[in-house]
Amino acid sequence: MPLDPYLKEALVAKLTALADDEVVLAQRLSEWVGHAPILEEDIAIANLAQDELGHAKLYLELRQELDGADPDRLVFLRDPLEYQNAILVELPKGDWAFTLVRQYLFDAYENLWLKEAEGSAYEPLAEAASRILKEERFHLRHSALWVERLGLGTEESHRRAQEALELLFPYAKQLFIPLPEEEALAEAGVVPDLRALEAPYLEEVTRHLERSGLKPPQGGYVPKSRKEHTEYLWSLLAEMQSVARWDPEAKAW
Repeated sequence: MPLDPYLKEALVAKLTALADDEVVLAQRLSEWVGHAPILEEDIAIANLAQDELGHAKLYLELRQELDGADPDRLVFLRDPLEYQNAILVELPKGDWAFTLVRQYLFDAYENLWLKEAEGSAYEPLAEAASRILKEERFHLRHSALWVERLGLGTEESHRRAQEALELLFPYAKQLFIPLPEEEALAEAGVVPDLRALEAPYLEEVTRHLERSGLKPPQGGYVPKSRKEHTEYLWSLLAEMQSVARWDPEAKAW
């Protein structure tokens, strides 16, 4: 499907936001490497971080085909104010329960989005969604199992998981707020309609959380756009971008 200039610009913004989510989440996951509760999970969390970074690379390569932007410069030399990731992924890693509850909430969203994106009218995006979904199915299975273990485990694990859910659940709803020009992309069949995905998402995650002995909170502040961030993004990017800013010719991928 050929894109007119308006849709092309909107898709560039959407691909960048998708990549931003993946890059920032990968950075948070990588903070667990060497610190996970058991060796098996130390390896698993490293693989998760690598997968998320690989997904970001796919999205940014699609953007590069549209406007020629260099993926390395977009990730490592962009100002924090230009990032459009969800607040959900930038919050500090917290404890193990916090990390796995966050991962589950994000994985459930991403699996729904990717299933719909496989039918995108923009063939390169449809192909990328199909590739990413093969890995994300395993991500969701892993995080959903951990949520169940934590919720139905000890009194302490349940308490930590519920506390994490209280904080994270409202932020997860920001994932379904479209970018300014995204509705035009959805109407053209280029990307899924986020508004239409929110109800199935809430139904799916609520069912799994309740089966796991956890109660999704009511209310809470939901960010109004992808331009809202916390102070945690600045420190995360300062560390992540430090080498590239010191040596802009360094290669990351």
